[in-house]
Amino acid sequence: MQRMIEAKDVVKEYAIGKVTLRVLKGVSMHLEPGGFVAIMGPSGAGKSTLLHLLAGLDTPNKGGIFWDGQPVSRMSDAQRARFRNETLGIVFQFYHLLPELSAEENVLLPAWMGEWAVRRELRARAKSCLERVGLGKRLHHRPTELSGGEQQRVAIARALMNEPKWLLCDEPTGNLDSKTGAEIVELLVDVHTRQRMGLLLVTHHAALAERADRRITMQDGRII
Repeated sequence: MQRMIEAKDVVKEYAIGKVTLRVLKGVSMHLEPGGFVAIMGPSGAGKSTLLHLLAGLDTPNKGGIFWDGQPVSRMSDAQRARFRNETLGIVFQFYHLLPELSAEENVLLPAWMGEWAVRRELRARAKSCLERVGLGKRLHHRPTELSGGEQQRVAIARALMNEPKWLLCDEPTGNLDSKTGAEIVELLVDVHTRQRMGLLLVTHHAALAERADRRITMQDGRII
């Protein structure tokens, strides 16, 4: 079953000393099942903050985030974690791989958290995910033995491990050179197309956003 994600009149503030910084100022948007959406805008526009809220990694001060029509604020921590683990794959700019684990073990993490299937099946699925991103021969390499592009491929494989309905990507090419970044974008688009998986891409590069079916531009905490 495909899943819808929605933000309604979302406000997000952070306290910095005695000053309150309003990062999102009444943002409303929705993600249709299976779509390819790009959120673009300059640094500081609120793009990453919005993605974190949509993913349930943070909560808004006002307004609401809804998953399948259900307000995330009314879910328990366990319910949010289960929905996120079963429905969302998240890719960050800085990979967030555990350095002491191999590529295969990093990819296995979401499944271990979900406590499903037997270990043999999990390892077969992890290998399949790494093969899908072109790293079938790098299963046992640790992050320090991989290039930046390869580490991002491991992060994408990890996000695919539980067969999510949505892949949420926060500046996935921001820490890569232009050639490697282009390869990562092609990989994400291929996954979206082949698996009919929803894809949300946060970027400040207009050329990348042009690949999306729908583009949302943010500036100063608002959608314009």
